[in-house]
Amino acid sequence: MVSRSSAARCYALVPCAGAGERAGAGGPKQYRAVGGRSVVWHTLAALSGVSRLAGTLVVLSAADGEFERHAGEAACWTARVGGATRAASVANGLAALRERGVRDDDWVLVHDAARCLVQPSDIERLIEACEHDAVGGLLALPVADTLKRGSPGDAERVALTLDRRNLWQAQTPQMFRLGLLGEALARAGDAVTDEASAVELLGHSPRLVRGSLENFKLTWPADFALAERLLRTRA
Repeated sequence: MVSRSSAARCYALVPCAGAGERAGAGGPKQYRAVGGRSVVWHTLAALSGVSRLAGTLVVLSAADGEFERHAGEAACWTARVGGATRAASVANGLAALRERGVRDDDWVLVHDAARCLVQPSDIERLIEACEHDAVGGLLALPVADTLKRGSPGDAERVALTLDRRNLWQAQTPQMFRLGLLGEALARAGDAVTDEASAVELLGHSPRLVRGSLENFKLTWPADFALAERLLRTRA
């Protein structure tokens, strides 16, 4: 049974070991410049604006020699323990947090390095919604568009229209206690693409906390142009 101590602390964990091939950035997308700074710089700046976070750990690949140059003066820890998948990187990051004294009942907010437009207020709202929850939760958005499933034989042909009722688009951060998340990832393996999926496989139902349209993951080349425009509106 996980402790529900009110003294539990909150930590951020940022997987930052990916190659970002879909972004067409000619290198890891987290180091591409947006609004005059790297993607990861903006991400860490947002996390630094959340007073409830006791610390932030960035998980890098073992061969990463670029992070310090792109992160500037970001106040964070690093661990070059990135794995072949996101799940492996997060699991290794949890082990690194344990080595720093983070307890099983402390909260870990896993946030994509490429979601550089997240606002501190959204993260604080997630913490407030989940800090007394039995499971934890994630930022997400209700699906507004009609959803089509492509045909198995031709992905550019519609096979069927999906019922969008009760469907949400998962975002990050995703907030779970270190002990629960570590167990979930150990059991789920590398196939899961987010932390909530692993927790769901244990039979839990994470809380959905409404996020923001601006908290999208920079994935495709056009996403960087959109991020540039949005950052200009914040200046």
